[in-house]
Amino acid sequence: MSRGTLIDLIYLVSATTFLVALKGLGSPKHARAGNMIAASGMLLAVVATFFRYVGGRTVNNVNVGSHPLHHVLLILLGIFIGAIVAVPVARFVKMTAMPQLVAIFNGVGGGAACLVSITEFIHIKSTHPATYVTLEVLLGVLIGTVSFAGSAIAFAKLQELMTGRPVTYPGQQVINGIIGAVALVLIVTILVNGSTVLLWVLLALAFVLGIAFVLPIGGADVPVLISLLNAFTGLAVAASGFTLGSNLLIIAGTLVGASGILLTRMMSAAMGRSLSNVLFSAFGSNITASGATEREDGRSVRSGSAEDIAVLLSYASRVVIIPGYGLAVAQGQHVLRELAEMIEAKGIEVFYAIHPVAGRMPGHMNVLLAEANVPYEQLIEMDEANSELQTADVALVVGANDTVNPAAMDDKSSPIYGMPIIRADLAENVIFLKRSMRPGFAGIENELLYNPKTLLVFGDAKDTLTKVVAGVKAMA
Repeated sequence: MSRGTLIDLIYLVSATTFLVALKGLGSPKHARAGNMIAASGMLLAVVATFFRYVGGRTVNNVNVGSHPLHHVLLILLGIFIGAIVAVPVARFVKMTAMPQLVAIFNGVGGGAACLVSITEFIHIKSTHPATYVTLEVLLGVLIGTVSFAGSAIAFAKLQELMTGRPVTYPGQQVINGIIGAVALVLIVTILVNGSTVLLWVLLALAFVLGIAFVLPIGGADVPVLISLLNAFTGLAVAASGFTLGSNLLIIAGTLVGASGILLTRMMSAAMGRSLSNVLFSAFGSNITASGATEREDGRSVRSGSAEDIAVLLSYASRVVIIPGYGLAVAQGQHVLRELAEMIEAKGIEVFYAIHPVAGRMPGHMNVLLAEANVPYEQLIEMDEANSELQTADVALVVGANDTVNPAAMDDKSSPIYGMPIIRADLAENVIFLKRSMRPGFAGIENELLYNPKTLLVFGDAKDTLTKVVAGVKAMA
């Protein structure tokens, strides 16, 4: 078997691992295995590519953009630096910081695709390539740069290096449209005259467009944006694959692009909003809730203590736990699992109701609870959970807010009207763990807090749950 044939077979194996990995990532139970399979396939592809070109060898005929490696030591140094940076960062990142890690890694991918496209433009310019080849390169520059710049701003918003609220100004969308149109005109012009100077102008415009595209999007909508930018990066990588004549890059980029678009649509649907509304409505720019424990209509919240929760849980027969981003912030998942195991030992049935967009990204709660060794079988998706909540004695809401707000069903004037929610209000009793009366991202009061069946306990989720565990132990 020739070296070229062997490497092509390795590429085929790598492409297959990507497909298998996507299947695994569709289930919390198999997500970790899917991630490892994809990583192994990518490592295999990188090693095969390195040995395909090292020493100046090529396989079959030289494709446009394919050429031997000349700076092997620099490439190895780059791989080494990338590994020593990426491994510790990914290994020790907090669960609450996972979305911004995804954003910055995604941005790096888009930037890499852009750099490859720029390099290939310079390399093939003198060969007068077919128009479609130059178009692939230019699209790689445009899409990759938009993804890089947009992901950088998304990271800054989530990391609170800048305000997470929408940054808007008059005529913003019109200006963005003009920038996009000028970028397309530049692409056509470069296709005609092959100007390198105009390529740098296109790069600068794409960078500005990426920033301007992300600025008007609120912090809680940024995960949807990250998913869309991830799709952009996939398309840029696929364009690089066509340019380099790499079927593996085409497959990997297309898979990333398609899955990113599907995920973006799923997240938008889970919030009951269209993608255009997420991208252009500047949602979350106004806070309308007062944050008061008593309303003008005379209704007030019913507050309690950790001991009250311990009593309610100990005498229940069925408990539904509804986690949210506040649980991740408090890092209370391990204490929550301990509490669940304690009441299960009393013969009480426990399961977890998971909203599709609870937390900062899809699957955030699943991963958080899996980290605490919560059985996968106890994680119930929203639709199934809603059908079970009518028979629950207690719904324990830990750190969630807008995802359980009845205003999504009852108030047509509410900004979250139409968003599917977990029907915690159907349970016989509702326990709400919350730091304060501060509203969620939508900026509105949660009607569930004023429901007579709701018991509100203020404080850090982890601290409160620790006290509840102590209370349940005392009743044993």
